[in-house]
Amino acid sequence: MTAAKRFAIVLLFLTGLSWRICGQTLTTLYSFSGTDGNEPEAALIQGTDGNFYGTTYEGGNLALNLGNGYGVVFRISAAGNFTNLYSFSGGDGGSPQGGLVQGGDGNFYGTTQAGGTGTSCGSGGCGTVFRITAGGSLTTLHSFTGNDGAAPEAGLVQGNDGNFYGTTVLGGTNDNGTVFRISPGGSFTNLYLFTGVDGRWPSGGLTQGGDSNFYGTTVLGGTSTNCSSGCGTVFRISPSGNFTSLYSFSFTDGAAPQAPLAQGSDGNLYGTTQQGGSRSNYDEGYGTVFGISSSGAFASVHVFSGGTNGFVPNGLIQGSDGNLYGTTRTSGLQGAGTVFAISPAGAFANVFNLYYARVFAKPYGGLIQGSDGSFYGTTYDGGASFMGSVFKLSVPLNPPANQVSGVQLSGTDMVVAIPSVAGETYQLQFSDSISPANWSNVAGGCVSNSVGALMTLTNFGGASAPQGFYRFAITP
Repeated sequence: MTAAKRFAIVLLFLTGLSWRICGQTLTTLYSFSGTDGNEPEAALIQGTDGNFYGTTYEGGNLALNLGNGYGVVFRISAAGNFTNLYSFSGGDGGSPQGGLVQGGDGNFYGTTQAGGTGTSCGSGGCGTVFRITAGGSLTTLHSFTGNDGAAPEAGLVQGNDGNFYGTTVLGGTNDNGTVFRISPGGSFTNLYLFTGVDGRWPSGGLTQGGDSNFYGTTVLGGTSTNCSSGCGTVFRISPSGNFTSLYSFSFTDGAAPQAPLAQGSDGNLYGTTQQGGSRSNYDEGYGTVFGISSSGAFASVHVFSGGTNGFVPNGLIQGSDGNLYGTTRTSGLQGAGTVFAISPAGAFANVFNLYYARVFAKPYGGLIQGSDGSFYGTTYDGGASFMGSVFKLSVPLNPPANQVSGVQLSGTDMVVAIPSVAGETYQLQFSDSISPANWSNVAGGCVSNSVGALMTLTNFGGASAPQGFYRFAITP
């Protein structure tokens, strides 16, 4: 390869979170006041234009829905410039609980938990799937009828086939919920109807794994009798609807998973349960963090114990440093909630307690890491009008792109992680001394035309060396 443009050098060490996080900066970007939205429940997404997009459960046109409004779709810049893109009116959807996804066509797609033209769910409707442009032009793609599903609480995911996939909490067989597929043009297919033993009430939505299958959770159901209606499940489903129940929770390992899964750079899926773990201080439990492989091998990563470290966790993302980040809905400091970090091995750190921001309270959605490295999220309560807020949290522990973020032992192998830049080529190099002339390329340790995300490269058998140094040779 050509001469390296720059190098990142690191001494061998094992990553973890045995640290205290200092120097965080939390900024209130926006406080909702009603007509611009109220009670955002979902995580944000960052569009290709660099702005963030999201939904609120209520607010908008306050002349509707008994003065509460039916919710809005909004856009906000990293500097806090806010635009209300659309206010729902009921017939076109209402009460969006899930976030948005930007399709390959540049438009945004989402769901509403209520509204639409379906009549079997009462006057409130059974929910919808919609498409909205960046300029705020909305099209209802599907109105649920009950038999094909009802009350989609999660957003959509676009599969690598171009279609969108999602879940409904209710509807289908015995009102246990469904999995569905819908094209960008609105062609709708039911893929699976839950029966109870295989899961019930899929609230968290889907994640497409590297194997092209989709993975999700159900709040209830499964085979355990330790919860009155089952403790919940993890499942896998193919794009054509082939379904596999991977795991049934039994309370001590978690209960009531209600957030989407996140696939880590190690290939495993990580998630949370909002209950379970331990009954020592709280009968329903404080919730857990877990990991699971695509074949169903399960590991309990963390059990929340309440107090100032928070409890009732939401969904996770993997940060550019390789650790997992999430929020809790409440904590021991006036129930304000927290932001936390946890390594895949289970080392836990409380990053920020939202009580100290005063105007923040109760995040119901997870985080997103923006292209600037900061974390962005929403709170359901709090803000200047106590109707919710959008916040930005800068955490100085995040390594910049092209700086090695970790070296980790995996059996006899060494796994090196680095936040990459799109389009560049990364060659992992090794030396048994720091001598400038003593570096050699690691066989198989090269990625060409990086997609610009956190990536890991492996030196197979590298742990057998008595000492060593790693770096990346990076070329455009």
